[in-house]
Amino acid sequence: MFDPSDKPRVYGVPLGVDFPRALVNGMRDKFTGAAPDRLARVQLILNTRRMQRRVRELFDTGPALLLPRLQLVTDLALGAGLPQIPTAVPALRRRLEITQLVSILLEREPELAPRSSLYDLADSLAALLDEMHGEGVPPATIQSLDVSDESGHWKRSLRFLEIVQHYFADAQNAPDKESRQRMVIEALAALWQDAPPQNPIIIAGSTGSRGTTMLLMKAVAKLPQGAIILPGYDFDMPDSGWQDLDDALTAEDHPQYRFRKLMTELGITPQDVQQWGSDTPASAPRNALVSLALRPAPVTDQWLAEGPALKNLPDAMQQVTLVEAPSARDEALAIAMRLRQAAEDGTTAALITPDRMLTRQVSAALSRWNILPDDSAGTPLQLSPPGRFLRHVAALFHQKLTAEALLTLLSHPLTHSGGERGTHLLLTRELELHIRRNGIPFPDADHLRGFAAGQKFDLAAQWAEWVISCFVGQDGEISSLTDWLERHMALAEAIADGSVPAQQSELWKEDAGRTARSTVAELEAEASYGGDMSARDYADLFGAILSRQEVRNPDLPHPNLLIWGTLEARVQGADLLVLAGLNEGSWPEAPSPDPWLNRRMRLDSGLLLPERRIGLSAHDFQQAIAAPQVWLTRSIRSDDAETVPSRWLNRIMNLLNGLPNQGGATALADAKSRGSDWLRKVRKLEEPGKTDPAPRPSPMPPVDARPREMSVTDIRNLIRDPYAIYAKRVLRLRPLDPLMKAPDALLRGTVVHEVFETFIRDTRDTPENLTAQRLTQIAADTLAEIVPWPDIRNLWAARVNRVADWFVLNEQTRRKVTHPAQLEISGKATIPHLGFTLKAKADRIDLDETGQAYLYDYKTSTPPSKKQQTEFDKQLLLEAAMVEKGGFDPMGPLKVAQAVYIGLGATPKEEAAPLGDEPVPVVWARFEKLISAYLEPETGFTARRAMFSEKDISDYDPLSRFGEWDLTVNPTKEDLSNAG
Repeated sequence: MFDPSDKPRVYGVPLGVDFPRALVNGMRDKFTGAAPDRLARVQLILNTRRMQRRVRELFDTGPALLLPRLQLVTDLALGAGLPQIPTAVPALRRRLEITQLVSILLEREPELAPRSSLYDLADSLAALLDEMHGEGVPPATIQSLDVSDESGHWKRSLRFLEIVQHYFADAQNAPDKESRQRMVIEALAALWQDAPPQNPIIIAGSTGSRGTTMLLMKAVAKLPQGAIILPGYDFDMPDSGWQDLDDALTAEDHPQYRFRKLMTELGITPQDVQQWGSDTPASAPRNALVSLALRPAPVTDQWLAEGPALKNLPDAMQQVTLVEAPSARDEALAIAMRLRQAAEDGTTAALITPDRMLTRQVSAALSRWNILPDDSAGTPLQLSPPGRFLRHVAALFHQKLTAEALLTLLSHPLTHSGGERGTHLLLTRELELHIRRNGIPFPDADHLRGFAAGQKFDLAAQWAEWVISCFVGQDGEISSLTDWLERHMALAEAIADGSVPAQQSELWKEDAGRTARSTVAELEAEASYGGDMSARDYADLFGAILSRQEVRNPDLPHPNLLIWGTLEARVQGADLLVLAGLNEGSWPEAPSPDPWLNRRMRLDSGLLLPERRIGLSAHDFQQAIAAPQVWLTRSIRSDDAETVPSRWLNRIMNLLNGLPNQGGATALADAKSRGSDWLRKVRKLEEPGKTDPAPRPSPMPPVDARPREMSVTDIRNLIRDPYAIYAKRVLRLRPLDPLMKAPDALLRGTVVHEVFETFIRDTRDTPENLTAQRLTQIAADTLAEIVPWPDIRNLWAARVNRVADWFVLNEQTRRKVTHPAQLEISGKATIPHLGFTLKAKADRIDLDETGQAYLYDYKTSTPPSKKQQTEFDKQLLLEAAMVEKGGFDPMGPLKVAQAVYIGLGATPKEEAAPLGDEPVPVVWARFEKLISAYLEPETGFTARRAMFSEKDISDYDPLSRFGEWDLTVNPTKEDLSNAG
């Protein structure tokens, strides 16, 4: 196949050429006219299974021939003649072992790191172990580093490195995947050196970025018929440019650095790299432009010398569109619109970005046109329905059962999927309403049985017992991973089956379910290596393992719209490539922080620099931007800040702007103009259209539908916000109670009323208990019973303590004149000729020696002023009128001497009702007039008629569509008498 050569055979496929197609075309050309078995003798070693699949597809297009042996780098042990090499230890087993070691170390020396970092440290340590095996770096090399400037940090790092050191000594008998791969390649290299194979062996598609792969490439290059074919080789870079890549610290992030390192290892020069095949780049001028733009940062002054030699810049950028969107949403919409056009035109388009959030936004935008792109990455298993379900079940072991956790699982689509799911959903809905109405933050067996007793469904009791058995009392302490996993799966299947299972549940079905089942089976096989752990540690471990798996979308995607990761762009060919998310920190991604070694220590030890990943991304970018038609997109702002363009995009724009005489600035402006055209389409797409705002409502319901009964607290709303009374009393709408009782003003008011009612009741006949100490003790007991939040209990107790002395002092003064007669007493009074009833619940009514009544009402906020009481807040005035009308049985009609608000806020005060200015007859007459007016057919219930403040919020503002109108808008009356 190859002519004899005294140098290693290294070929390159130019940037902008479909690498798999060029590889296949070149092999066909070389074997044109040869015997059919010649090609079959070729051993073609490829870097990824996706590459292998594409090469096979291209060969299958014809003509018919005997195919070469297609192998992966990881399949080399299948070859004959290798010495016996042990099977690799499963990666999950090794990870569980390292997690145990780190856990023991943190228990013994907790000052090394917080317990919460257990799995992150174990993952990072396992990754370092793999890298050391792959790069052939023994622990002794790490330990001998000069760390005079890093002594404190280095001592901590060494403690962790020491616990995994034995894996190097055991590598020959129990190798992990990376060490076994290196053993295979070292054995192959030794075998080939002693008995070189005479058949062609080609390694294609790899950049040699890992030490093990580099070792294989060097071994192949020494063979009589060995060859290396590099993807995306830059034939435009001059010798001086290649020489600038010799320093790893400054050139590791360059897209061609790995090729320069390979040349150095093989002892060849750039001139020795020949072009493979005859395929030509899509745009040679663009390749030259990008090649110069991406030179290492320290030598960008070469732009001044080499930039004027660039030619055809307008041609280079003719098929490039630059989209600089105002936001990530606009970027995603622009991409989605372009992909939609590609679908309509029948062209193949691929979105390439490492930003998974952006790909999800694009997919969501495409869904408006019922287009589902083919996303190669799929969905993380932990975010799939089975993944979420299993994680929620695992949380039951270490979290107290809350209403939120219970209803989240009960509402999950996989729960009770074994039968009678309709009844289950009805009962779940009723249980949610029951919990909201009764304020049950932590449901237990008694609550659930009490709920079932009040239900009409035959299945209710059985269903409640199933909920109790599955959800109540599942918390646990320390147990082995095997026991946790067995208990977890049993509970998950019981919850998925339901209370009356009639068929197999949906838990392990579909692609996501089968992937979850496979992941769990793998964990079950290795669970014996996991040791003992707490419930929280188990849940964290299980979630971390799920996060490593992906689930492909089971729906049939569009054949021409593709979403790829950056690596996949090397393998596939597309008419249009969209390079998206070109912002610094996104593409390229920022290097992950290394908790073990800094850059210099990595370089000195022979490990990979953090910039390696940036260099690989740079190579992916350089290959992708050389495609026939390219979109470059970025967002100018993220959610909270302005972004910085990707370094590669920034360099290209700066270089073009610096070459105005060659048309560079114009070419860049044209590319931006094409992008702006699409952004204008996005703005057009996003225009909501003009819709007239809703009017300020003032509904006029039929007279017989208007409320004939209200409480004294409703009257304030009837005056200030009549629409709230219409929604509450006519439409009978109530705000949905919160799922979890919140420490809000309503609860605080309830607690404070309970505290002071208990205190007054306790001291009514025992005046010796009328002390601040007794009040604070009652407050502490009441708060402990009602308020489940320790910090809120302390805060509210402090507020009661702050007013205790003031209240007791005033109470002693009140007791000299009056005595508490009734506490929390309900009453009502009627307006017979209107058929209307006013109801009230008075906090406290005292009597003096002459039988006159004194009304007191507790306020946790600032009491209303006398003017506010005269015009709006008539609660005490109306209660006084009810007392004088005998509305509070069994007290009978009494003369009211005084009515007082007792303010218990930050600044305690008493505010008396203006009975002198507003005597009871006047109050009642005005009240009758008010009610009579709202029983007239032409009176509307106007929204927000006289709110105390424009900032006040009504529960019914969304219903009245407040915001579309404001208080300057006149109410629009609507007669509902004939409404259907």
